[in-house]
Amino acid sequence: MRSKKLTKRWLDNHGACQEAVDAFSAQTETDVVKLLKRCMKADRFDWANWLIVRKMRYKQYVSYTIFAAEQGVGLYEKKYPSYKRPRQAIEAARRCIKNSTQNNRDAAYSAADSAADAAADAARSAAYSAADSAAYSAAYSAAARSAAYSAAARSAAYKRMKKKILNHGIKLLEGG
Repeated sequence: MRSKKLTKRWLDNHGACQEAVDAFSAQTETDVVKLLKRCMKADRFDWANWLIVRKMRYKQYVSYTIFAAEQGVGLYEKKYPSYKRPRQAIEAARRCIKNSTQNNRDAAYSAADSAADAAADAARSAAYSAADSAAYSAAYSAAARSAAYSAAARSAAYKRMKKKILNHGIKLLEGG
């Protein structure tokens, strides 16, 4: 992990929202993993995900997003068995871990874009995960990520999935 400690200055330098900076400033904990767990306990999955991906190295970051994509891609494939772009996005992201060439990053981003476009229906949370995987590995893409948040953000299943994904990210940060 880049740094095990979090500071207000780091949050400011990385563009954290004012609400998160204020919440951080109102407490004394600086250990990143402990703060991530607090965010999860408070159902601030958005803050936890924001922090975790900014504290990861490239391979951790891509591994994390592949894991996230794999959690939902099966649901998408059940509904759309002939649409292969989400799975292609995951595979493109895997290639980026092994060999982060511009070609591999471009392929990952292209697959992410297509997967995000496909996320306009009820299966968007799965496509979101696949799109996220490739978007993170190519370049952070708010458009690819935002398509699926609205449909599943409040469901209990979504919360369980986010906790599972974030716990996996914490293990990656801790070197596990």
